[in-house]
Amino acid sequence: MCGISGYYSFHKSISSKNILEMNQAIRHRGPDDEGFWLYNKGKGVSFSGNDSTQEIKKYFPVLNSDEAEIALGFRRLAIVDLSEKGHQPMLSENREIIITFNGEIYNFRKIRKELEVLGYSFGSSSDTEVILKAYQEWGNSAFAKLDGMFAICIIDLIQQKLILVRDRVGMKPLFYYQCGEGLVWASEIKALLKNEFVKAEVNWDGVYTNFLFQTTLAPYTCFKNILSLEPAHFMTVDLKDKTITKERFWSFPKKLTRIISEEEAVKKVDELLSESICEQLYADVPVAVMMSGGIDSTLIASKSKPFGEDINAYTISYPFSEEEVEKATLAASHFGVSHQVKVISDEEALDQLKENIQHFEEPYSSFEVLINAARYAHDKEFKVVLSGNGADELFAGYSHTLKLKRWLTMRNFNFISPFIFTKDQFSQRVKNYFSQDDMFDFFRQSQISMMPIQVKNVLKPEIFNKINTDLSAYHLSEAKSYHGYFEYDMKYSLSSHHVFRDDLSAMKYGVEFRYPYLSNGLIDYIAALPEGLRFNGAQNKPLLRKTAEKYLPSEVLNMPKKGFSFPVHYFLKNEKRVRDFIAENLESLEKRNFFNGEVIEEWWNHQKNEYDWVKIWQLVTFELWYQKYFEK
Repeated sequence: MCGISGYYSFHKSISSKNILEMNQAIRHRGPDDEGFWLYNKGKGVSFSGNDSTQEIKKYFPVLNSDEAEIALGFRRLAIVDLSEKGHQPMLSENREIIITFNGEIYNFRKIRKELEVLGYSFGSSSDTEVILKAYQEWGNSAFAKLDGMFAICIIDLIQQKLILVRDRVGMKPLFYYQCGEGLVWASEIKALLKNEFVKAEVNWDGVYTNFLFQTTLAPYTCFKNILSLEPAHFMTVDLKDKTITKERFWSFPKKLTRIISEEEAVKKVDELLSESICEQLYADVPVAVMMSGGIDSTLIASKSKPFGEDINAYTISYPFSEEEVEKATLAASHFGVSHQVKVISDEEALDQLKENIQHFEEPYSSFEVLINAARYAHDKEFKVVLSGNGADELFAGYSHTLKLKRWLTMRNFNFISPFIFTKDQFSQRVKNYFSQDDMFDFFRQSQISMMPIQVKNVLKPEIFNKINTDLSAYHLSEAKSYHGYFEYDMKYSLSSHHVFRDDLSAMKYGVEFRYPYLSNGLIDYIAALPEGLRFNGAQNKPLLRKTAEKYLPSEVLNMPKKGFSFPVHYFLKNEKRVRDFIAENLESLEKRNFFNGEVIEEWWNHQKNEYDWVKIWQLVTFELWYQKYFEK
């Protein structure tokens, strides 16, 4: 787990100050080491940086004021092979292939053995070297073999190609900026903005989807011309003619046609999850399991026990999370895992509030609870944390999926929507409900955010009229079944939202989150199962619950679904400083002439239910985002 950055200047060499500043902007992602590689006039040279280890500085000169056509930067968080042999950028023996890599490959030892049989030898025990040699052997076909989370840049001087790759479900972020002058890429947008080619401009189309979905839908961001490389894709730049192509290296498998019993499916899920946990526990640094008290993370903690007696687990406690903490403590005692509870006080929750919000590079609808979880792990010297994220998307865990069958029936009555003329709040909600023609619309409605009419009302007409509100380009297969919803959950709820924010939260404190539910084997198996085994419309996560029966106490197993979230509404009602913080930022926002002040005042002064705070918080976080990235 690390941070990568780089640029390719199409027409001229530019100052290496660009890559130095880009790499410094993501220093938090890799405090253990840094490295650079520059290519200019047909020659590539490796450099160290001010934060490189002393051993690395003995090998490579410190980069200062060189120029380059291509530059790679790297920040290291050492997890596997802590020696300098894991240093990046890493070069092949002939120095013709260069790689920077952010992430972890869990099956790298299996791939290494396969390569050793083919005659390859290794100078390190790192997964980076395995990726490099896998690419040498199999080319682009190597990417589908990788089981893990990754964002990779490969410079192939033999074939004169630059390749950017992102893992199957987007667990590791990779952003890029493309213009006539060149291509710039990095693990975080903060780094891109340090390059001389990149100018920060608001992408209002991205802001529109952000307000509707609590996140900006990939491949777009809230910054104009800054894109997110889509999951399961690799982008190739021809260094000779500057042409750029994108290809997908993996798709969901086809449905299994044979009959599978529930007993068989439960057994297979159990086996695949055990295999995934075993692989993801591998590290040369301390590992912990983050338990929320629900089934997902508790099952991981339970199944981790056989693979290591010294497994540690911890739970973050927020106001109103007493039941979750109680169940987590009960479960940890049940299967004999060392467990700690970190109670987050109001002071800690609000500490660095502005800085934390601005860290996320786009507006958001809540406080990010995982920042505190990552900070605690860092303080306890847990560099790797196993998370239960991904289970809800994979196993139909969200409560709104239980409304799917009703919606598929009710959508037959959508013709009444144009006949609803009243404009009160209830009528608008009804009209919004009967405007869900597609699965994409149903998914949008399930994200508790602004409705399209609310975005239109709150934005000034001169802003809104420039927005492309036709979102058909984001539609997926539109299958009229649970599988259609599953595709949206995996691409937009998981990839664009949860693991993206997980990554930023964890890496702010130099911690690596891992996701046992998101192994290649589990995703492929679950996605191919008959729908009736995965989703019954009556209970969330039916298959995972069956799998967990022999591991978890009934109190945890029967606990209703409750998201691991922060009680923002509580703070808005009870904390004057939070209300003052909001009022101050709303006042600043109104002066920008982007938004309708009367609508903002109406929303702020007439909050009628506990979710009315969401759209207020989206506006506050927009203001803080704008302050951070657009005001000099």
